[in-house]
Amino acid sequence: MALILHAGNGNKNAYKSLIAAEYSGVNVKLAENFQMGVSNKTPEFLKMNPIGKVPVLETPEGPIFESNTIARYVTRLKADNPLYGSTLVEYARIEQWIDFSSFEIDGNISKWLYPRLGFAPYLPPSKKSNVYVYLLVKAEEAAIAALKRALGALNTHLASNTYLVGHSVTLADIILTCNLTHGFAHVMTKSFTSEFPHVERYFWTLVNQPNFKKVIGEAKQADSVIPVASKKPAQPKESAKPKPKEEPKKEAPKPKEAAAEEEEEAPKPKAKNPLDLLPPSKMVLDEWKRLYSNTKTNFREVAIKGFWDMYDPEGYSLWFCDYKYNEENTVSFVTMNKVGGFLQRMDLARKYAFGKMLVIGAEPPFKVKGLWLFRGPEIPKFVLDECYDMELYDWKKVDISDEAQKERVNQMIEDAEPFEGEPLLDAKCFK
Repeated sequence: MALILHAGNGNKNAYKSLIAAEYSGVNVKLAENFQMGVSNKTPEFLKMNPIGKVPVLETPEGPIFESNTIARYVTRLKADNPLYGSTLVEYARIEQWIDFSSFEIDGNISKWLYPRLGFAPYLPPSKKSNVYVYLLVKAEEAAIAALKRALGALNTHLASNTYLVGHSVTLADIILTCNLTHGFAHVMTKSFTSEFPHVERYFWTLVNQPNFKKVIGEAKQADSVIPVASKKPAQPKESAKPKPKEEPKKEAPKPKEAAAEEEEEAPKPKAKNPLDLLPPSKMVLDEWKRLYSNTKTNFREVAIKGFWDMYDPEGYSLWFCDYKYNEENTVSFVTMNKVGGFLQRMDLARKYAFGKMLVIGAEPPFKVKGLWLFRGPEIPKFVLDECYDMELYDWKKVDISDEAQKERVNQMIEDAEPFEGEPLLDAKCFK
């Protein structure tokens, strides 16, 4: 007798138990004629799951909801199922990766994807009227950054492992792969996933396994991030439109009136960045960036000397930054990914800034320190407003009359090692 799974076709949470059933030899069938938004609102369905979420599995002992729980139940119907490992520690690690998949992968993909599909509020990045709205606006960026950190950790594990646990498919692989499918299909483009080659290899290996393919079909990867769903109602078909009432023709406006109307309708010119309105500076940022990039030898004599020859304290300012929460930096690659995410979000300032970020220390916790050159006498307001990472650092303006601070600038630009008595784990440049 088949177990009935209430969910629609294409539901990635239903995929989990259907694929587990294929591997386990358990007969699970989708409910016939299930329609999301209709079938899950009926009194019969709400008796099985009072909040109307799918999937729900009907069993001889009663209904079960929550997709990971259903997949576990289906797997345990077969005694000594290899999907659950062969030892206690393998079982624990499978559960570990299931939790990781749910909270770190699926949770962050959902925060990125669902507002774009219209399933959750979406606030465009230009809206920011108060702290609450500011934090909401940054939710997508934060989700992407958190997802990248998780994928970085996963990529490292998969660099030396074909599967998450052991040497064959387990329930952890099934759940993780199903959670990745919507990400790959809608937001995780090739340019995004290319940073995680071992995750790519893993995903395509799994979705092309016969038991996966039977349920999922042909998995695809998005060419571009899915746009935000339009809030405008669909226009009725032409034939359904009532004929508009004929209105009396308006008199042509007089020349002065026409000019006024034209003036009102003309789009307003885009406001200039305040930094573009500053007095010209003798320092040309692109020239410094070229000198930095092209200097391969005698760095102190060429690049550092050139920097101070170019530097204009009237037109630019130098800043040290120190990460406030270094005690959290206990894993090296996670710390480096954190810095990489910060630099990616600073892209909005590329025309006006140059930066060096150092990860320091031989043992955790690792320290993150930086040096930034900004156009203008202060850190640009639009950078403080738009890049939420800024508040994670303590910022101190460099006093170039202090020779010790000036020498610290030199060492940070040239990636001096040891730096302040500690080895340099990583150095990243923003230019």
